[in-house]
Amino acid sequence: MYLTREEERMLKGEYGYAAQKAMEILVALGKIYEADRMIEIKSAQISGVSYKNIGEEGLEFLLELAEDGRVRVPTTLNPCGMDLENWRKMEVPEDFADKQLKVIEAYRKLGIKLTLTCTPYLAGNLPRFGDHLAWSESSAVIYANSVIGARTNREGGPSALAAAIAGRTPLHGLHLSENRAPTIEILAPELREEYEFAALGFLVGKRFGDSVPLFRGLGAPSRDHLKALGAGLASGGGVALFHVEGVTPEIVRDPGLAADERVEIELRELREVIEEFSDDFEEPDLVFIGCPHASIEEITAFYEALRGRRVKRRTWIFASRAVRDQAESLGLKRKLEELGAEIICDTCPIVAPIRSMGIRSVATNSAKAAYFSRNLNKLKVKLESIEELAEEAVK
Repeated sequence: MYLTREEERMLKGEYGYAAQKAMEILVALGKIYEADRMIEIKSAQISGVSYKNIGEEGLEFLLELAEDGRVRVPTTLNPCGMDLENWRKMEVPEDFADKQLKVIEAYRKLGIKLTLTCTPYLAGNLPRFGDHLAWSESSAVIYANSVIGARTNREGGPSALAAAIAGRTPLHGLHLSENRAPTIEILAPELREEYEFAALGFLVGKRFGDSVPLFRGLGAPSRDHLKALGAGLASGGGVALFHVEGVTPEIVRDPGLAADERVEIELRELREVIEEFSDDFEEPDLVFIGCPHASIEEITAFYEALRGRRVKRRTWIFASRAVRDQAESLGLKRKLEELGAEIICDTCPIVAPIRSMGIRSVATNSAKAAYFSRNLNKLKVKLESIEELAEEAVK
């Protein structure tokens, strides 16, 4: 793999330990994927932030990098294991909080913006069409590729961090135009509810693995519909890019793009996915939206669905601080709190130590959250619409 003079100097350690370690990781990945060179990136998004996920070894690695490391490009951070301001209110154990704060401090020393969200595009890290990125967090990756038209592979936490420190990533995969064409066409029913888009994504991801689907027949889905569709695709399979006819930028610019294989998805099949995520329990310990983190439109929709009724069980809305601040400026945060619902920042139920909080069952509108709550956190789940979640919260 060809390296520039500057890249060679980083690899030799002339820029310090962190830059050398970053280049070692990137060169190794470049060889694995047969990249012929590196490409400079515009931004990075780092996962592997919750102490629950990275543990003591991950913390030690970060502390070593933070001794002399600094990111070269604007870099944002995925959710951690707790709300940094309200972790006691969340009933997070003190020993976990102590370790989590050390993780956050290491990232801060590296020069990373502490956005702590899986929707960086709603919190100031908004790429332009065609920008090359090094993003981790599967739902952020697929949104950047598909809805924005930027270019990133599905990076892991260490490779995204290495790219941020080096300011570049190996040129392969979805950075190349020839790998971004649709490989299968999906004829889908026109959908209305966000959780239906989530179910469609999960079904197609599970059935067609790491394909590049082109959806036809979806009408004009909203930004939140596309966010839910992408999160479902990325959790159901390894999908990192999709196109929607007449909507997403690459297919709008080149409407002649097509695939040889075409599959029709019926509404009945989506109902089966929703039924699959319907465990046998009466009352959830937690009702939540915001996986990926909620937009101001989703928060508004949930507030309107409550129709002034107080919630009777733990009800959390997960959002970035940027969106939380929007809700606060609109008076929406105060109104929700008066009804007993809370906006939680910096974390999500997937990466938080949820079982230590006494939670054994959840209801959500996210197929991704339902899948990982069941399979990672061993919780019982229900996948429902925002209207149904509001009813769960108040009954």
